[in-house]
Amino acid sequence: MAPSKSNSSGDASVSWPQPENGCLNSVSLLSSEKAVEELLEQSPLQETDDNLIEFSEAMRTVAKALRRAAEGKASAQAEAAEWKRKYELERARNLHLEPKGPSHRENNRDDERIENLARRSNDQSEQCCGSNGICSHEVLRDGECDTDSKSHEVLRDGECDTDSKSLLYKFARKASFKLSWCCKGDQSDQHKHDIVSFERGNITTAERSSKQISLKWETHPRTVLILTKPNSTSVRILCAEMVRWLREQKKLDIYVEPRVRVELVTESSYYNFVQTWKEDTEIMLLHTKVDLVVTLGGDGTVLWAASMFKGPVPPVVPFSLGSLGFMTPFHSEQYRDYLDSLLKGPISITLRHRLQCHVIREAAKNEYETEGPILVLNEVTIDRGISSYLTNLECYCDNSFVTCVQGDGLILSTTSGSTAYSLAAGGSMVHPQVPGILFTPICPHSLSFRPLILPEYVTLRVQVPFNSRSHAWASFDGKDRKRLAAGDALVCSMATWPVPTACQVDSTSDFLTSIHDGLHWNLRKTQSHDGPRDI
Repeated sequence: MAPSKSNSSGDASVSWPQPENGCLNSVSLLSSEKAVEELLEQSPLQETDDNLIEFSEAMRTVAKALRRAAEGKASAQAEAAEWKRKYELERARNLHLEPKGPSHRENNRDDERIENLARRSNDQSEQCCGSNGICSHEVLRDGECDTDSKSHEVLRDGECDTDSKSLLYKFARKASFKLSWCCKGDQSDQHKHDIVSFERGNITTAERSSKQISLKWETHPRTVLILTKPNSTSVRILCAEMVRWLREQKKLDIYVEPRVRVELVTESSYYNFVQTWKEDTEIMLLHTKVDLVVTLGGDGTVLWAASMFKGPVPPVVPFSLGSLGFMTPFHSEQYRDYLDSLLKGPISITLRHRLQCHVIREAAKNEYETEGPILVLNEVTIDRGISSYLTNLECYCDNSFVTCVQGDGLILSTTSGSTAYSLAAGGSMVHPQVPGILFTPICPHSLSFRPLILPEYVTLRVQVPFNSRSHAWASFDGKDRKRLAAGDALVCSMATWPVPTACQVDSTSDFLTSIHDGLHWNLRKTQSHDGPRDI
């Protein structure tokens, strides 16, 4: 059977031979070859082009549908995580403020005593705070007590019964303190009493403070954690000298890292009193034992100290022994004077906010299947790694589309990290006490892409789209690098627990000094006064 041609318009239509018993004979194959030669001599069929176009459009529609489904899934996961965070924060706040009922006191004799002590402490805190600050609701002091009815008064050794002593010692391991805030030249009594709250000596942030915060010890600190920069002879010598002074002059318990304890004990058996930890799980409980953290190094040592505390962070006293010191205002030469003043108090502190990050994989079945949380003090960076392609990132702020980043990457930074990588990428320098999140692109392929500063209450989501040519990489304070494939998302929000760092003068003075000394900000010769003048 030869192919037949019949079309009034001149277009070829071919009818192919039908196989007999499922096979084609040689005549049929010869006829087919002739038909193919005729088709090749003709122009491409319009119907075939139309089918390819329709198939391409269908594939685009499917891709868009999959993309919308992934975006909806990530949006729902981010919203669920945010609502969970708000719920946990609200529940913790309510538990902190809610008075215990009489039914709890009837269950256990120790609970009844704890109840009475807490209620008495609340009365005292209201009297001592007034309108200038917030006192701990579980303030326990050394002093005197009466065995009959005065367990809430100041306790002295030898005048308390054994049960009261053991009970108070059990719940007084951490030094308690109060936070107050003030503004230079501001004599008014208008203060937001919910700006800074804490429980059992742990600082959290329900709101952000717009005034200088001061910390005053209510009981003397007893335990100090010293963290040092490794591989530095000068730091090792200073650490040994500081440990000896704190032990002999201040009678404090000292914690150090296992590496540092080995160095100290190797140098002298005198340092056997120094404590450390053996398991990584013990690090999670450090905030319940340590009253003060001292860092000997640069900003990197402060970042390391912050990474050790996933929850509450004790006040940090950073000594400058590095190359740059945006967060280390204290000089090591006068460490005795500084520590003596800081241990007596009050202390001006800066609450350095942290970002809480979660990685949501495309294959996650629900919003709880996340990698994290990961806390960062400086910034989280999403970049292209070793790939030669532009990074393609879709960015959302509280489920509202922000932009699509096409460039080398994106930096989500805290205000404390505004003088780090974000500054090098063209971001603005921001006072660390300002509550906000910096949104800084890295080498964007656009002349109009400028950095942003977003409010601290938003939740940011950065997702690698399915049509991205390559994957991206996320790093957290320069560590813990993670690969983000197509469909993976990174969700960032402000963390509940800040890092309180001590100030040498106050937050603003220390910040301005750091950018003047560290960056030589706006340093130039003064214009000569002997030039031309207006007459």
